[in-house]
Amino acid sequence: MKFLVTGGLGFIGSALIRFVISETKHEILNLDKESYASMPESLHEVDKSEHYHFIKLNINNYDQLFSEIKNFRPDVIFHLAAESHVDRSIESPGEFINSNIVGTYNILQSIRELKDLLPKNFRYIHVSTDEVFGSLNYQQDPFIEDSPYKPNSPYSASKASSDLLVRAWRKTYSLPLIITNSSNNYGPWQNPEKLIPTIIYNALNNKPIPIYGTGKNIRDWVYVDDHVKALMKIAESKISFNRYNIGGNQEFSNIELANIICDYLDAKIKKDQSFKNQISFVDDRPGHDFRYAINSERIKNDLSFEISNFMKESIIITVDWYFENQDWLNNKNLSAEECKL
Repeated sequence: MKFLVTGGLGFIGSALIRFVISETKHEILNLDKESYASMPESLHEVDKSEHYHFIKLNINNYDQLFSEIKNFRPDVIFHLAAESHVDRSIESPGEFINSNIVGTYNILQSIRELKDLLPKNFRYIHVSTDEVFGSLNYQQDPFIEDSPYKPNSPYSASKASSDLLVRAWRKTYSLPLIITNSSNNYGPWQNPEKLIPTIIYNALNNKPIPIYGTGKNIRDWVYVDDHVKALMKIAESKISFNRYNIGGNQEFSNIELANIICDYLDAKIKKDQSFKNQISFVDDRPGHDFRYAINSERIKNDLSFEISNFMKESIIITVDWYFENQDWLNNKNLSAEECKL
């Protein structure tokens, strides 16, 4: 099959491409605008493959996007291109509106216009987030696919808007569109602006480890390789209309997660004081959701998918990767910081 991936130089997109090229014979076209968060270096092991192609493209450029989809004629489009950092969405919401909403609209319109030219079993897989559902308390059940949308940040509102566009285009134009909503991803190659790499970077550089508020906010975590395998299960199935939650069923508070990482670093690196002494509670961010949790029973029942990577083992793999790639981590963090100036 031929896969078109938007945002393939990002964290999840690059993990998807590495898996497809190394484990299958599918052909990939990667469209990415190459922003501050892009990581072409994450694809060095596959970018010489005859099955992999890259084109620098901003999905806000409708004419170029339309042309590339028309020329490539993919069996599946994985739409992962998005601005994704909540803090940045609070500071610069306009970027999120343009990329996450207008960019999605451009893809949907291209598919609509090219419907008769695309392969018979074409599908579009829209990769979204559990943040569109808003916040849970301790007592509430995890989000299901039919949970109401209650986004609380500019980022989650932009993703919720894009999800609703997909729903509308599917219902109105009978297009084969699938929505996925995943919990927090983690693993190697994640940008250091995200929580787990931030904890690791600050710990290794003897800096305060910033934790919002009291640190009691809870997230469900899924290892990025499991997320990728779930997306592939959907792509290689015959499903053309549905939506799926993809979660790890692994809930940790932010302070619990910081302590797990610090405990491992304490065992790995001997120094006078525990890395936990670097933990510093900072002012909470505006509209900070308390808890996310995902119910993934539908994808388990429909496609027999279950995660195979659990936090106890995978966080060690993740920390070790960042430890062994500190030059990359430091340079990437510096680049991210410069973008804030």
